[in-house]
Amino acid sequence: MSDSPQATLLIQTAFIGDVILMTALLEYLHHTEPATPVDVLVRRGNEGLLAGHPHVRRVLIWDKKHRKYAALWDLLRQIRAAKYGRVVTLQRFASTGFLTAFSKAKERIGFAKNPLSRFFTRRVPHHIGDGTHEVLRNLRLLNEELGMKNEELGTPDNSSFLIPHSSLSAASRPRLYPSAADEAAVAPYAAAGPYVCLAPTSVWFTKQYPEAKWLELLAALPAGLRVYLLGGPPDVGACERLAAASGRENVVSIAGKIGLLASAALMRGAVMNYVNDSAPMHLCSAVGAPVTAVFCSTVPAFGFGPLSPVSFVVETREPLACRPCGLHGHGACPLGHFRCAYGIEVGQLLLSMKN
Repeated sequence: MSDSPQATLLIQTAFIGDVILMTALLEYLHHTEPATPVDVLVRRGNEGLLAGHPHVRRVLIWDKKHRKYAALWDLLRQIRAAKYGRVVTLQRFASTGFLTAFSKAKERIGFAKNPLSRFFTRRVPHHIGDGTHEVLRNLRLLNEELGMKNEELGTPDNSSFLIPHSSLSAASRPRLYPSAADEAAVAPYAAAGPYVCLAPTSVWFTKQYPEAKWLELLAALPAGLRVYLLGGPPDVGACERLAAASGRENVVSIAGKIGLLASAALMRGAVMNYVNDSAPMHLCSAVGAPVTAVFCSTVPAFGFGPLSPVSFVVETREPLACRPCGLHGHGACPLGHFRCAYGIEVGQLLLSMKN
């Protein structure tokens, strides 16, 4: 890689969904600074999201599972050698703050909550819970003057009703670019007739609509619709079990068989995509796929709701003092009843099929 003082490095080493939302900054930079080369640093396993991305020059990878901190030092050396003009961390943790603070970049930008933000040249406030979408919070790292109202992002309110297409320009939205190979990989599934995609799992148990409720939905969907169950390699068992338990011949698990970008391409052509508050929801946002997002223990006010032109948010209608019980979810319901999930009626999900 040739030295380029004008180059920008974006750092986002969190989860898949966080990387997808970060792509809004790539669109913004391409629109406002088309001549600026942009590199991205992600954790190992997420680099496939940016394969062939037209606005990314190079992807740096941090392997957090092997020599984690030695690898961090290696990355700092790479970053310094690249002589970036601007390094931006989207995270509020010391590790990425370390890379940013000591990058030797002229501009070192991040959120004020980062423990090392005192070494940044610009610190930006970050507030969760006021309804501001994460995309807007991230965009303000590049332009603090952005004063877009959150409704311009198109996030649904706490209901199950259809929302109009956002007025936010494509230049400030997350976007992924499935390749021709990705499109070809899902073409046989798409050609089989109208279909629904269902991503039933989540890293966090309390973000996951229960299997029994998904089975209710599968039983209630129109018989002529094919259903594709999506997920990564860790989700294969859950998806195959759900397909078998559904009793429907046209429910097919393709979990672990196609990659993230191919999944996004398939979801784009679906009649509807049913997802949890998890990465598949953000895949839909990044390709404009119709989506019905089920929020169990978390709430859209955290700022991670869907951004697709056709988006629904579904959550329990019961007021629960215990909800939300955390930003990321838990391995089990802290109170043992999981009413935030079991209280969501399948009929609420079916409403999106009637619009």
